[in-house]
Amino acid sequence: MWMLPDLKSQNAAIMYEMELEIPIESVYHPDSVSLKDAVVHFAGGCTGEVISAQGLVLTNHHCGYRFIQQHSSVEKDYLTDGFWAMNRQEELPCRDLTVTFIEKIVEVTEYVKSQLETDEDPEGTHYLSSTYLNRLGRRFAEENGIEINSFRSVELKPFYGGNRYYLFIKKSYKDVRMVGAPPSSIGKFGADTDNWMWPRHTGDFALFRIYGTAEGEPAEYAETNIPLEVKTI
Repeated sequence: MWMLPDLKSQNAAIMYEMELEIPIESVYHPDSVSLKDAVVHFAGGCTGEVISAQGLVLTNHHCGYRFIQQHSSVEKDYLTDGFWAMNRQEELPCRDLTVTFIEKIVEVTEYVKSQLETDEDPEGTHYLSSTYLNRLGRRFAEENGIEINSFRSVELKPFYGGNRYYLFIKKSYKDVRMVGAPPSSIGKFGADTDNWMWPRHTGDFALFRIYGTAEGEPAEYAETNIPLEVKTI
């Protein structure tokens, strides 16, 4: 995996050799809008992409499958027939669905090493322990005035065998609504057998929309929430 903060120094040259036509800063820039702001963590285990200025998210059909199923019934079998909202009022709120943005990636290697030297670690496993590192991440956030709440979290992860550490500051939206999905005969055609094949002759996609407050902040589901106006280049 490529680390985004190292993209310019480690990967840019070969990406240009392979005919990348946009500036590397348009892929990742820590302090301004870039493609990194369009990529989201969908439902805790999938990737999604924001494809409109009104919070429309594209993901795989199999990633949205349980939320399509959540709204399906004998009378309205969206898994079999597909679903398309014709307007915003027809978009369906999805229980327990989150879409998470990475707000910032901070290298905290020196901080972690200093804490490892002072914290008791009789088994010598803290340097790769997710429990310890996330506790350390929350400690770092508190010491540096980084707010953590029900919509904002931090995750501290080791890389390169524990030689470098990065803190991921994340914002999660919990009002996410289903917009459209093809029938499973299209969206799941080929299933896992074809999942890693190319070209793929399948429509493995589903559409959802992120909603938030008028200020663009995350909120629990409410009829007064509006589609998220995302950052644009």
